[in-house]
Amino acid sequence: MKRVLITGAAGFLGSHLCERFLKEGCHVIAMDNLITGDLKNIEHLFKLKEFEFYHHDVSKFIHIPGELDYILHFASPASPIDYLKIPIQTLKVGSLGTHNCLGLAKAKGARMLIASTSEVYGDPLVHPQTEDYWGNVNPIGPRGVYDEAKRFQEAITMAYHRYHGVETRIVRIFNTYGPRMRLNDGRVLPAFIGQALRGEDLTVFGDGSQTRSFCYVDDLIEGIYRLLQSDYAEPVNIGNPDEITIADFAEEIIKLTGTDQKVIYKPLPVDDPMQRQPNIDRARAILNWEPKVSRAEGLKITYDYFKSLPDEELYKKEHNTFEGYIRK
Repeated sequence: MKRVLITGAAGFLGSHLCERFLKEGCHVIAMDNLITGDLKNIEHLFKLKEFEFYHHDVSKFIHIPGELDYILHFASPASPIDYLKIPIQTLKVGSLGTHNCLGLAKAKGARMLIASTSEVYGDPLVHPQTEDYWGNVNPIGPRGVYDEAKRFQEAITMAYHRYHGVETRIVRIFNTYGPRMRLNDGRVLPAFIGQALRGEDLTVFGDGSQTRSFCYVDDLIEGIYRLLQSDYAEPVNIGNPDEITIADFAEEIIKLTGTDQKVIYKPLPVDDPMQRQPNIDRARAILNWEPKVSRAEGLKITYDYFKSLPDEELYKKEHNTFEGYIRK
């Protein structure tokens, strides 16, 4: 039985990864400090003998007894609300946390996959974004704490691969959605659905012409699993290239939810990227992967999930520091 360590395991993506590796017959060691993760996402797994949980901050030394075959490093704040509220922790988990995980991988002879992000491309000047594009990132802007943490994470991972011979994989994740997203985490999709469910007008930042490309979580997890099993060490984009403007997406959500809210516009936050669309030619060629779930299908599943949440989740407010960083 393969033993796999998943950091950030109580988060949105981490919890889905735990389920996938258990399904593949692995023994899963889940790790999370619960700053942004929630035990509710994985509580259904605690009864399984193949599952164990460590409440630990990966920015501190990691000790795991026994052998390890795989490490998937997904510990990090991933929404603007989170990484603008806890910028130092965001930088530390991308730097110290990644260093600790790589050291563990080296010691255990484990293969390690890191969760990078389309944010390494910044506000891109190349469209769609290919893996050989180096990006257009403001390192000292408010989003820099996340963008640069991920760029450093990629650099140290490749250094361990080249210098120490550690088997590493790098996935660049584009906008992903599905069940277990936090409803009020500041990202556009849950924000729109939450506003629709509460009977509020939908808030679009900027003029709505900026684009995003949304990938359903099951497709993303499949891509990650294939990348881990591959022998390819350089970054691979995993996302859905079906691009849509934020304004059109707001109208899609209004139609999906059957509400009659208006769309209101607010100033665009600093360094908010104007375009997001992955070029997935590399994933197609190397992993034989492409997304299967249409946006209409995925949104229906996600909307049904959010509708099932208790009222205290629907109406819980999180301090949105994101709105404080608007273009001057």
